[in-house]
Amino acid sequence: MNHLTFWRESRSLRACAGALVVLLTLASVGSSEPVRKSGYALGLETCGSGDLAFPKIQIDMKAGFCAGLVASEEDHLKFPRSIIQVPGRDLFVVADMGGWGHTDGRLLLLDPHAPEGQRFKELLTGVEYPFGLVIGPDKKLYASTAETIFRFDPLADNPRSSVETIIRHMPGRRITLPDGTRLDESAHPLKQFVFDKSGRLFVNIGAHSDDCITQAPITRPCAAAEGASAMAAIWLFTPPSGGVFPALKSNDPDQPHTVYARGLRNSMALALHPNFPDDGYAFLQGENGRDLPDIFKPNEEINAIEQGRHYGWPYCFDLSTPSPEFRSVLQAGTYKSLCTANALYRPPFSLLPPHGAPLAMLYYHGAKFPELEGKLLIGLHGYRPTGSRVLVYDVDDHGFPKPSPAPVRYHVSCAADPTRSFQTDAGEVAAAPFEELIAGWHRVNGARPQGAPVGMTVAEDGAIWLVEDKNQTVIRIDRAAGDPPPPLPCDTRSQALIDQLVAFVTKDAQNRIRLATLRKGLVEKHCLGCHSDFGLKPGQSDADKDSTVLRFVLSQDGWIYPGDPNSGKLRTRLRGIGAEKLMPPGGENLPKTESGYTGLLNTADLLVAKMVSGTRMLIKLGLPQRKFFSKANKECGEIPAAKVVVVTQRNAVDKPGFSRFFRPADPYLNGECSDDDGYYIRQEFLVPVQ
Repeated sequence: MNHLTFWRESRSLRACAGALVVLLTLASVGSSEPVRKSGYALGLETCGSGDLAFPKIQIDMKAGFCAGLVASEEDHLKFPRSIIQVPGRDLFVVADMGGWGHTDGRLLLLDPHAPEGQRFKELLTGVEYPFGLVIGPDKKLYASTAETIFRFDPLADNPRSSVETIIRHMPGRRITLPDGTRLDESAHPLKQFVFDKSGRLFVNIGAHSDDCITQAPITRPCAAAEGASAMAAIWLFTPPSGGVFPALKSNDPDQPHTVYARGLRNSMALALHPNFPDDGYAFLQGENGRDLPDIFKPNEEINAIEQGRHYGWPYCFDLSTPSPEFRSVLQAGTYKSLCTANALYRPPFSLLPPHGAPLAMLYYHGAKFPELEGKLLIGLHGYRPTGSRVLVYDVDDHGFPKPSPAPVRYHVSCAADPTRSFQTDAGEVAAAPFEELIAGWHRVNGARPQGAPVGMTVAEDGAIWLVEDKNQTVIRIDRAAGDPPPPLPCDTRSQALIDQLVAFVTKDAQNRIRLATLRKGLVEKHCLGCHSDFGLKPGQSDADKDSTVLRFVLSQDGWIYPGDPNSGKLRTRLRGIGAEKLMPPGGENLPKTESGYTGLLNTADLLVAKMVSGTRMLIKLGLPQRKFFSKANKECGEIPAAKVVVVTQRNAVDKPGFSRFFRPADPYLNGECSDDDGYYIRQEFLVPVQ
């Protein structure tokens, strides 16, 4: 029985067993409470050995592997995006973007042997969008910004004085399109890059937008993806004889480039077989496809990169599906029948799970895991149920994944059908099957947050290191003995609870008005197409549309916490607070250009604050956290001081001395209590919100 079949057939049994695992793991620490860092509950178990043994985190992994938490938000990581080992030293460099502020980025030196809280040292600060980290053919460390690639010595007394820029003036954050339109924030400014064994340098030049769709009718090719400086492309830079790029002085001309391949929306995952460019060896790219609203469409892609070929963006997606917006472009000229009958087009080598967002790709070479030797690893960063995992592909002698005939299935976390076959508009299709090094990384209250893997590297001892940006962590994967624990169960907001919250809103006249205002002025005007169209369908009444939008928002992990607008991602993303990108794209200008937009944001806050009928109360200052309980007196979690809860019974009739409040923000549940509509806290811990 293969891995995927077994997983599907035993899902319910393993979910029940997984629920016990949380309890047993937490109980294994004896009378002490588990420590929580970056959303992970940490017991006494470790992963690794010696001074490279780190607290084991509860993510569902392939047998023989475990994951240890090296660093967390407590180490003041902000938005870590990549990691690489310093050659010959047990030290690592981490690129921390800091967020989407223009000069928030830092390059950090990580010493995993140092005491907790003392593992990072700042090397470079004020860096614009650092992302790529690569050891070059000269064994020096190379890094990227939005517009440059440079090398530096991370062990120098003054690392900034060692910086040598080798590539500059690439299209970055601020660009001017061929028609003269100036963009202050290009959609994909980050620069991933790889060297081949001869020292040639291949760089991702991401597309300026999701799909290059302009005002209809579209009769011309996407201008930004054309010409000698095309975006949505991989650029090739060739070094002089000797194979090492010189450091550029201020008066030197920029390094020349050629466009190696086109039609690639955003090549954040790149991998070269060690023998490339010898004949027949693989140059692979993981494509982040366009954001169609369907959760299962389009698929992401593994592309086999060949010089001079076009890979479809924005004209084709999946294997050969034409983008309907570009119908006229595909009827004549260079791109006539591009997706189906044009020698210029190279269809994907294989499909990846839709909306998986591949952000890391490498061939494993190391002594620690001989069963992985030579295999291809791909990290999926996507927040949808197809993402948050690390894949392992068998490859042939030239580094290409091995395809299988349809159907080939992939996992969908926390869905009614936990697997789905790769499909296009033409039906089921062949694809390269894979195992999962990390399989279950969906959020489980009290145990772990949703995983968000970005950068990945193999250390000299063969251990695999990951950074995940949304939880501000560095993770090390090592060998584990014995059978892996069963997968943890899904722990999303239940349908019954969503029904209850929708009922709260629709019974309140003011909240009905607020919801309709947000649906018309914000969702339908600015957000459709970014988030599965919020479930809206043609022919719905206004009331049905309002309910559909609310249900969609309530089903998203962490978007809103009823009664507490300050805690949810809806507020932080709409207002551009924190590390994640502002939504909708270009939203920073809307308060200035659209009358009433600021009022819409305030309406969103009011809807969340007034969603649950009751009295908003503040957790009293004092101890760092206050315990809360179930009706049966089971401890359910701890809420930080100064947190807001909505009290539905000031004097709980069934629990004297306690107040009953609506379900709190999910991160504070410890996994011990069921999904309920209320919890209990001592009355003296509550004070009115001023």
